[in-house]
Order: sequence, then structure tokens, then C-alpha cells
Amino acid sequence: MNRLSLDLGSPDRVKTPSISVRGRSRPASIQSKNLTITSRPQRRFKSARLTGEYEKPWTETPIKRRKYDYYIFWGGCLIGLIAGAFMCYEAWSGVPNNTYCLILEDDFSNINTDIWTHEIQRGGYGTGSFDWTTSDPENSFTDAEGLHIVPTLTLNSTNITLAELLDNYVLNLTTSGECTSTDPYSSCSIRSNKTTGDIINPVRSARLTTRGKKTLRYGKVEVVAKMPVGDWLWPAIWMMPQDSVYGPWPASGEIDIAESRGNSGATFPDGRDSIGSALHWAPVPAADAFWRTQGKHNIRRTDYSESFRTYGLEWSEKYLFTYIDNRLLQVFFINFQTKYDGMWDRGNFGAAIVNHSALHDPWSQTGHRNTPFDQDFYLILNVAVGGTNGYFPDGVDSKPWGDQSYTAPLQFFDAQDIWLPTWGNGTTRGMTVKSVKMWSEGACK
Repeated sequence: MNRLSLDLGSPDRVKTPSISVRGRSRPASIQSKNLTITSRPQRRFKSARLTGEYEKPWTETPIKRRKYDYYIFWGGCLIGLIAGAFMCYEAWSGVPNNTYCLILEDDFSNINTDIWTHEIQRGGYGTGSFDWTTSDPENSFTDAEGLHIVPTLTLNSTNITLAELLDNYVLNLTTSGECTSTDPYSSCSIRSNKTTGDIINPVRSARLTTRGKKTLRYGKVEVVAKMPVGDWLWPAIWMMPQDSVYGPWPASGEIDIAESRGNSGATFPDGRDSIGSALHWAPVPAADAFWRTQGKHNIRRTDYSESFRTYGLEWSEKYLFTYIDNRLLQVFFINFQTKYDGMWDRGNFGAAIVNHSALHDPWSQTGHRNTPFDQDFYLILNVAVGGTNGYFPDGVDSKPWGDQSYTAPLQFFDAQDIWLPTWGNGTTRGMTVKSVKMWSEGACK
């Protein structure tokens, strides 16, 4: 073995090269200890591969175990394919493909009074909303895009002055013969009072329904619509019972096909980038079990005010679901044919106590598992503004009023310099409905 030793500390034997930097020199290496470099002789590579003919006994008699491995692998693959195909077929064949009859189709070339009725009142419809619904052409009208439901400021769309809005003005929709509510006191009239903080509704909007004209029990509904832009706007496509067979709300049910909020999704959770659906049902309002039967769908990088979308409902005695654009994008689904004997059992109302009293079952006598969703419902299209029922939670996105406040409408009105600039221009602050279709279950007669 040859060995070469270099003593870096001996300048007589090896000269260390230097590098000059800006007139100064330094050693090429900072190592100062002896460096020993060992040189090993290279060994010639010799292949171990066999040459010539030689025996391969393992190829003459295949191992049976290998055959079994082969059969097991490909057999398992075949079984998996067959099972997958069967499951796909079962899922496909299990999707209901009912026969339907078209009973309503409206593309809103005008507001057809044979189909639609304006509901006119100012009481908030049980949600405490701040709008006064009207039949004014400023709040509902049609054009080439379809039906527009647009909220407006009361001061801009009536002769009511600011002083009257806040004090000593009587709004009486019963006297004018306009009010459609059966409650003339809270829903048809109000007197503004500066001392108590009662004001005339600061915003006007519209609410159109098919009540008494077009109803549905089992079938399909599709509404093509574009949602509004603006803080505290509440667009809704929903249904209520025609005759409230099982009692006042929510004993007779409510079907929310699509609801949203006009607030930006960037600042408000579940704003106009979110669509919600729900069923409301309970023997009494305080026990409303909507939280058991609800769903939502959120989208990214855009929102539901940007384009027209189809909001649909499919409803039968066995199931009910809502969807966006097609049946594949379901928002909410409920199967009535489950382990529960009915909606009373599903809600566990037998164990509930409200106001120190047990609840009465209004549904089980029908023998239907889907009661109260076994009666005729009518369609509603509206844009509400604000509310005190919790749909806009307190403390979120600088909400300017409190749900428990007696002066919530006044608090909302006082903050208009903040929320009004967020409302879209022209019709974009309203919901635009391009078309409505309704089908009943079964063949046309």
C-alpha cells in the first residue's frame, strides 16, 4: 500500500497557495493539522453471472402456491368489480323516478294575478323583520330579466317625512283597505312615538304568494333566481300550509326551499355565499325542531348574487329534499320512512316540557309518518329586511340592533349610514326571479 503524507505545517516540504483579496493574502485552507491521503489499488470487477447452459429446476415444476396467489388476486378483483357494479345499480335503481304533471309555469312577462297575490302588512310576519310589504311597483315589477323584488327606504318611496317616521304619525293599512293580515292591530297599523321608540317601518319591500290559487301536496318546485346584495337583506323561497290543518305555526309545518343573507360572506358567516333549507315543525313555537331538519350549501370565490341558479324541491310521502341546479347537489334531505313512527317521535316531543306543561301530539292520529308535511302548501317569494328571531345573530358583523331590544327597528334605522352603502345598485339590491315551475306527483289527468 502506497501512502502519501503531507505536512501542512512544514513550509519546506509543501508550499501552501495563497489567495489575494484587496491587497491582503490568506491561506487557501484554514486547516492546520497534518492531512494524510491514503491511496488504495483499484480491484477489477468480476461478474458473478453464470455463463453457458445451466439447469433451472424451479421452472420445470411451478409452485402450486403461486398459482393460488394468482387466482386469489384476480378473483378478488373480479368479485370487487361485480360488487361495485351491483352497488351502483342498487343506488341507481333506488333513486325515485316519479311521474310528474306540470301545474304551474311562469316566466314573469308580467305579474299574473291569476297566480300571484301581494301580501300587504307591516307586522314582521312572526320574525320581527323591519320591512313593510307593499304592492307598490317600486318594490315588485317585471322586465326582461323577470320578477324583481326590491326593498326601498320608506322616506324615499312615500310622502312620510323623517319627523313623521319617528313621531306622531299613524300608518293604518286597514283603513286604506290594503292589509291582507287577519291581525289588524300588530300587522296592519302603527303609530310612531318618539318617547317609546316606536317608528314607522323604515324599509318597504314585497312578498308574493300563490295562496288560494296554486298549491302542492307532493311533487316538485323549481325557481330560477338571483339573490340580492346588501347587509341585512333576507331573500327567501319557501312554502306554507294552505289550510293549517294541524294548527297555527309551526304545528302545520313550513318548508324553506332556499334562504340566504345579503351580507358579504367575507365578513358574515353564511352570507350571500350560502343557501339554507329547513323544515319547521312542532306542537308549539317554543319547541320548533327546525334544527333537526336543516341543511346548507356554501360556495367559494363567488356567491349566489352573481348569477341565476335553480333552487328546487322534490317532495313525496316517503321523502323530501331540496337542491341547487340539479338533484345531485342536495342541500337538505329527509327520509320519512325511517325508524321513527312519525314526526312526533322524531322530535322527541313526548319528553319535552314547555311553560311547565307537557305537549299535545297533533299529528299521530293521521297514521302518516310525514305529518304535518302531508297537506297542501303554497309558494312564497319575498325579500325581508332584518329581524329579531335570531336569523341574524347578535354580535356578528357589527349588527346594529339587538334581538331583545324593544327599539330594534329604530336601532336599525339609526345605522343606515353604515348598511345602506352596502346595498346593490338598482335591482341588484333585490331578488330577481326568472321563472317558477311547479309539478304535482302523478300523471296529468
